[in-house]
Amino acid sequence: MKTILLIAFLSLSFHVFGDVLLIERIEAKQGVSVPAKSATMVQVRSHFGDPMHEYPAVGNPPITRWEYENFLVYFEHEHVITSVLKKSKPTEEHPKPVK
Repeated sequence: MKTILLIAFLSLSFHVFGDVLLIERIEAKQGVSVPAKSATMVQVRSHFGDPMHEYPAVGNPPITRWEYENFLVYFEHEHVITSVLKKSKPTEEHPKPVK
């Protein structure tokens, strides 16, 4: 019985912790300009400049990743599918930037 209660408590604790991080990241992202979904590669390059690194497309459909100083942009073919902040605030330790 104690084991079941401990497992239930731990799973609840991790769930609450994860929700807080997600909320903090969403709030932080509201203050950062990132490429909008469906924007083209040409539009992203025009608005944000050249990326620090362009990773080659992988998979089918082809997914391409561009790395900027504060965020990553993922494209399917020529269109943005999502943008991800590297850090939501300077003191954040995770997730680590992809290398």
